Amino acid sequence: MSTVSLPSPESPESVFTYGAPQLKFGPGASDEIGFDLAQYGVRRVLVVSDHGVAASGHPQRIADQMGRFDIAAQVYDGAHVEPTDESLREAIDHARSVGPFDAYVAVGGGSSIDTAKAINLLTTNEGDLMDYLNPPVGQGRVPEHPLKPLVAVPTTTGTGAESTTVCVLDVLDLKVKTGISHARLRPTLAVIDPDLTVTQPPGVTASAGMDILCHALESYTARWYTSYEHKQPDQRVPYCGANPISDMWSEKALALLARSFRAAVRDGEDRAARADMAIAATFAGMGFGNAGVHIPHANAYPIAGRVKDFRPKDYVVDEPMVPHGMSVAMTAPEAFRFTFEASPERHVKIAQMLAPEADRPSDDQQFLPAVLVDLMRDIDLPAGIGALGYEEADVDDLVDGTLKQQRLLTTSPRPVEAEDLAGIFRRSVQLW
Repeated sequence: MSTVSLPSPESPESVFTYGAPQLKFGPGASDEIGFDLAQYGVRRVLVVSDHGVAASGHPQRIADQMGRFDIAAQVYDGAHVEPTDESLREAIDHARSVGPFDAYVAVGGGSSIDTAKAINLLTTNEGDLMDYLNPPVGQGRVPEHPLKPLVAVPTTTGTGAESTTVCVLDVLDLKVKTGISHARLRPTLAVIDPDLTVTQPPGVTASAGMDILCHALESYTARWYTSYEHKQPDQRVPYCGANPISDMWSEKALALLARSFRAAVRDGEDRAARADMAIAATFAGMGFGNAGVHIPHANAYPIAGRVKDFRPKDYVVDEPMVPHGMSVAMTAPEAFRFTFEASPERHVKIAQMLAPEADRPSDDQQFLPAVLVDLMRDIDLPAGIGALGYEEADVDDLVDGTLKQQRLLTTSPRPVEAEDLAGIFRRSVQLW
């Protein structure tokens, strides 16, 4: 197991960057999107959603109200829950065939928002999807041209995709989850309307909420921005390491989760809890979208990408699937046990923020893992990757998938090798 700390940079970084979309928050905020887009001189819009969200009527309602501002809007409801390279290419081809569009509006969870990001990228820039995927899976190509305005309207409380520069997808042939990351993918405007999340069932609320939580925890424990070598301006990437601004957003998200996460899972009609979760998702996105995430998210990619037969509660899906937030949560307790020694005081602080009433154990290393397991049991998540269908015999395969996520692993506050990851996965087969 790795016990060495990160090497000291010869020329430490002295600059961190911060970016966020414009934000509109509150019940009824989604009724004003036509007005908002009219300020950009927009006349033709594609609304991107999935079949389940489209059935709620929200995408069509949002499209219809744009007509009052002489904006013609079409609805595309073919976004795939947990996007794949195949589903994104279908969406891009559709947008190209019925376009061009002046702007895009994504209505749904992270899957719809990420689909809209991919459409926006590949209808404004040349090349194939694989050109832009993060190395080593793709070429990491940088978009040459500006993208169109994108309004992100989340209907789930979890991904924070409305705040971030990342588009996540499964590459089917490689059985790996990866992404595209560039500042130009960040939505222009995030419209957070808590009323749109009331119909989110308990299982979805639990899984998506764990994504919020891990965004906050991982960005807060990420390696500090000055631990990197100094970069030239053209080398700066959205994930720059933990910094004072990302810390602030992560702490705000944790405070909201501490008081409302269990309540939102228990009672979907609790409007105050729903509002807390909606803004917490955005706050956490503003944190990790700049600081970065690390081991739990890196592990989540192969957990979701190599799923066998698991079908999650409260999700309407036609094939086996591990929801993103659930896949992130499964190794989080053991991942934070591993990262503890890099910053013990930070791990203790966030455990206390998340569970203010919890007794602090004699061994501080056990504190955050115990708080997380207690929460996961309360909100009825699976008890580890074993419950998703994985066995110890699958660990090497999962480690191989995680090692492909170097963009995330380099954000870890301590070096992590294959042996360390294997231990985290093995201890996560059954968490309780």
